Amino acid sequence: MDGGLAVVWSACLKRLDVPRLALAGLPLLFLFLLAMLPLLRLLSEGGLQFSPGLLSDPYLRWRLLWSLGQAAASVLLCLLLGAPLAWLLARYRFAGRGLLLRLLMLPFVMPTLVAAMGVLALFGPQGLFGVNLQDTPWLLLYGNLFFNLPLVVRAGCDGFGQVPASRLAAARTLGATPWRAFWRVEWPAALPWLLSSLCLVFLYCFSGFGLALILGGQRYATLEVEIYTLVAYELNLADAGALALLVLAVCGGIAALYAWLARRLSTAAKAEPLPLKPVSKLREKLALSAALAALLLFAGLPLFAVLWRGLAAASGWLALWDDDARLALWNSARFTGLTVLAAGVLGLAHAFACGRSLAMRALIFLPFVASPVCVAFGLLLLYPQWTAALALLLASYALLAYPFVAKALLTALDGQPPHWRAAARSLGAGPWRMFRRVQWPLLQPALRRGLAFAAATAVGEFAVTLFLSRPEWLTLTTLIYQRLGRPGQANADAAMQLSCLLMLLAVIAFWIIETAGGAGHGENSRADAAKPE
Repeated sequence: MDGGLAVVWSACLKRLDVPRLALAGLPLLFLFLLAMLPLLRLLSEGGLQFSPGLLSDPYLRWRLLWSLGQAAASVLLCLLLGAPLAWLLARYRFAGRGLLLRLLMLPFVMPTLVAAMGVLALFGPQGLFGVNLQDTPWLLLYGNLFFNLPLVVRAGCDGFGQVPASRLAAARTLGATPWRAFWRVEWPAALPWLLSSLCLVFLYCFSGFGLALILGGQRYATLEVEIYTLVAYELNLADAGALALLVLAVCGGIAALYAWLARRLSTAAKAEPLPLKPVSKLREKLALSAALAALLLFAGLPLFAVLWRGLAAASGWLALWDDDARLALWNSARFTGLTVLAAGVLGLAHAFACGRSLAMRALIFLPFVASPVCVAFGLLLLYPQWTAALALLLASYALLAYPFVAKALLTALDGQPPHWRAAARSLGAGPWRMFRRVQWPLLQPALRRGLAFAAATAVGEFAVTLFLSRPEWLTLTTLIYQRLGRPGQANADAAMQLSCLLMLLAVIAFWIIETAGGAGHGENSRADAAKPE
């Protein structure tokens, strides 16, 4: 894959005298056609229909209040659980600490349907714990914690790692108790990281679709699910557009708050790290045991439950061999492959076009801010004649996937010493030779990480597929959703087994990220997005 992309990219780089603006043409045109125009079309549709009276409907008002409430509750729970866990991981040394920090990356690449199936396997009608929480708000909140608690822990761990050892030692020397030193020295250093990550948690929970659709039920569905229902089942585009406008307004406000916090609360890089302490006292052992148990409960058990229920299915693994499963696996594989190719080309172009341009760097995050449901709905409104075209579906996949590649490559480019390129030019190397001999070898690990994230995004994509897919484009995610909606234990077992297969594909992507050397440092993960700029 890397060699093929290098060959494709070499044709462009042989003309490196082309201005950077021309290099930016491909990603800018792509974002304009697939993100900006659909969102503008959605804004016009929603703006024409939106009125304060829309929310006078008790049903829609409840959807809005619940969407905001479950996101706020998830933020609070992630803070209460994540801050102590992050502090322990940042301060103590124990066996397996490095592996644990790397495993915190795993939920970032896990498809939402796998997490939803895991939550149902634990607390659904036939849950492993014997407790049925279906049709309650707790299922969705638990699913939100699965995805977002590791994000807060990773960001908080990095934040507590910013505390200068000399400043903390000075506070203790001046008579500050450990608790007072924490509030006066450690907490202010970690606060920017925690607040920015919590903004992302709110954004992900408010605009989440897959978890809310599976775990929310009829009463606890969010605005994103309501938009999908209005479009797919009621053909009520007017109210759907108005609600989508409301979602975009909230997401835009939270994204602006995140940017403001990141700039206002950013701290200088640490000059000296605090040495990790060994776990020796009983209270330290108990605290660390409780932290590991909490991480296992919220970030590990859903995955184990999916595997357990899949292996324990009475029908064996026959569900993976029927016609629908083979079609879904083939479609998922080829859609993912094409998405990875497109994401690689777009990511390379965008990363090299950025330079020091803040606008180009900010545009990388545009697909992250706009929810997939709003993007898909905007595409339906803007390109009705293309809704039955496979090209539009694949372009939507690429839109959601390529920012991972661009962000990984941009981080790698920023980390390359500029004097290496200057030395290559002084030795007579042309632009193409300098790229091939100096930059390309250094970029390959970052490219592999980005492509692995892109593959994980494509193979687990759900929201856009429900809007734009046709029956012959059945994927693993849509097949799981179909089986889950059919009565009978056989269909429930089949959905769980297909979830096991989807989880395996996500684990393969996680392994590729690990072998590329990035997971241990958090590059290109959602935790990396929470770092103050």
